[in-house]
Amino acid sequence: MTTATKLQEQEELLTALYCRLSVDDIKEDAEENESNSIKNQKTILEDYCKKNGITNYQFFVDDGISGTTFNRPDFKRMEEMVEAGIIGRIVVKDLSRFGREQVEMGRLTQVVYPTLGVTFISLSENVNSKTGAGMEMMPFYNIFNEWYAAQTSQKIRQVWKTKSEHGERVSPAVPYGYKKSDTDKKKWLIDEPAAAIVKRIYALCLNGRGPSQIARQLEKEKVPVPSAYYDSIGRKHSAKTPANIYGWDQRTVVSILENRQYTGCTVNFKSSTVSYKVHKKIYNPTENQQIIPNTQEAIISEEVWLKVQEIREHRIRPTATGKTSKFAGLLYCADCGAKLHYCAAKSLPPEKEFYRCSNYKDGHGTCKVHYIRNVVLEKIVLEAISDFVDFVRCYEPVFLYMLAKKNDSVRQAEHQRLQQFVRNGEKRIDEIDRLIESLYEDRVLRNVEDTRYQRMMQKYEKEQRELTTEVENAKVELQSADQKTVDLRLLLKTVREITEVKELTSGLIHSFIECIEVHNNDKYDGHCHMKVDIYFSVIGMMDIPDEKEIRAMMEEIKKNPQKYRYVA
Repeated sequence: MTTATKLQEQEELLTALYCRLSVDDIKEDAEENESNSIKNQKTILEDYCKKNGITNYQFFVDDGISGTTFNRPDFKRMEEMVEAGIIGRIVVKDLSRFGREQVEMGRLTQVVYPTLGVTFISLSENVNSKTGAGMEMMPFYNIFNEWYAAQTSQKIRQVWKTKSEHGERVSPAVPYGYKKSDTDKKKWLIDEPAAAIVKRIYALCLNGRGPSQIARQLEKEKVPVPSAYYDSIGRKHSAKTPANIYGWDQRTVVSILENRQYTGCTVNFKSSTVSYKVHKKIYNPTENQQIIPNTQEAIISEEVWLKVQEIREHRIRPTATGKTSKFAGLLYCADCGAKLHYCAAKSLPPEKEFYRCSNYKDGHGTCKVHYIRNVVLEKIVLEAISDFVDFVRCYEPVFLYMLAKKNDSVRQAEHQRLQQFVRNGEKRIDEIDRLIESLYEDRVLRNVEDTRYQRMMQKYEKEQRELTTEVENAKVELQSADQKTVDLRLLLKTVREITEVKELTSGLIHSFIECIEVHNNDKYDGHCHMKVDIYFSVIGMMDIPDEKEIRAMMEEIKKNPQKYRYVA
């Protein structure tokens, strides 16, 4: 085949005009922004085609995607057409529009495209792979473009750090349920229609519904997904709207249930990326996140959010039959401490469904069966919750008195001691850091002998390591005590809202009960006796006092109103 024939075939192939712009490429200079805009890139590339008599061309555009990754929708589509032999020429405004990752850039432009007979042209750098123009300088351009991406990444991270230090939000994303103020873009306002759906999702979770069940319920109620809702009100968004605008994804529900910002706070540094080149998202542990309270009006109370997280830790898993237990995550064996398994089958009537110790293993395990039928357990728990709610609603001061008696002055003093220990411990840890730094400087300046330096350094590091562990343990104990206060507030709020307990729901169970221990049944007097210990939230096991005991406690409260005072 002659050279002329080859050139003719290449002319008949499609010319790909590739355009790209990402957030990283946006500059403070408005004129430079305009020079990189998609519209401007298209104009320059189209003018090139007209001047060179190229009529068979097509635009490929990736807007809002970083050049450090080649996982871009239109770029991938262009590559597929290259491999299929449809494209014979690729033209870009400049090399940075094609990409900012020099290794992959070199592989594509110097190995892949020449092998497939594709011409690569970059107008700004005057690069043309067919004529060889600019090819010797292209690796240096690519290195510089990648260096620019790295510098931009560092600058953005520094801006985030500065914002967080001044108590500002780092992420510009506004969660579903909020909207930006028209007068102050940094201020979030409650978007009432969406906020009502957020509250509905949390209420369904408190009633024992899982994310997939909530998603199906919202679809049944014809609630538009967030992207469809944004479309209906003309709000810009980056998410793709599904064909079924009511088809909620359970991942969307999970993200709403786990978003702490609905409590009125801001959460910074919830996630990050591996590097400016690897865009894989990494979620930071809670202790590495920055939480700024009271930055916007709350949609969900802190107590409700924490309760939902607790419920989600004990997610209700359906059995093979599709049935779920209302007591998921709450039932334990009183002897070995293992969880009780929910046993249900399609051939088993509801009144025969039962629980048994997970260590029983059909008699071959390490524990006894601890058998109890679901209907029996439901009856026991319903009666216990009903009695508990009636007592707390009618005698709330007495209930708080009983709770305060459990949390007497000795435990309060211990709580204060732990707080002081944490403060002193953190202060000492910082002090040791300064001592280590000073000791290292003395060693460099030869003011301390190496033997003494090693001995003192080991001593400081050992003290700091042990103290750090002790402080973390103390923080866990304090957090547990604070959680009980939050649980009490939620419990009292729930009691005050309930008029009568008629039906046992998963939400009701998780609102009042911390755990349930089932003992093995004893047979005597010709009957089977089963002991069930119910531990209520905050107070634990509790015997409802009789009328005489209540009167006696009320007298004690009158005599000593401050002695056993518990603030909820």
